[in-house]
Amino acid sequence: MKFRSSLALLAAALLAGVTLSVARLPSGAAGKEAILKAAEVGNKLFPETVFFRGQVATVQARNSGGVRYADGLLVMAALVDSSGYSTGIKEKYQAYLINEVPIEIGGQTLKPGAYGCGFLDSNKFLVMDLGANDVLQVSSTKDDAMKRPTPLQFEAASGDGNYRLYHGRDYVEFHRVK
Repeated sequence: MKFRSSLALLAAALLAGVTLSVARLPSGAAGKEAILKAAEVGNKLFPETVFFRGQVATVQARNSGGVRYADGLLVMAALVDSSGYSTGIKEKYQAYLINEVPIEIGGQTLKPGAYGCGFLDSNKFLVMDLGANDVLQVSSTKDDAMKRPTPLQFEAASGDGNYRLYHGRDYVEFHRVK
């Protein structure tokens, strides 16, 4: 009898956990495509720490954002504290990117996954796998017209379903691969 009671409590706790997880999704989680700001992504959807190249880095929740597609799937990024990494990795690893859908960046497809990424001084955007191996490198663009750049943000780009990932004034455009 104790076993059944424990099992029932466990089932109730799991159901409550699932309910809480769903309740934390940004409002209107399905049906409408939207850009997500740091308050919607931050510590609500993004983990507080992330694994990359054998270490754990703290995520800067205030410098996060993303895109939620109509079916509820996400593309998110957040800046990380890369202070414990070697100089060679710190130069390339500024943010953590999580994409639940394949996206195209600069004509190259990035499969769903978790990646380290960064904007390089040579107007390049680099994406690396969790072992710090280069996966994708494309040209980035500088938006000198941007009035108030923030450390990291997502913005709509021209054309339906096109978005920009900004790091300061530098950005890359991407869209979901169908």
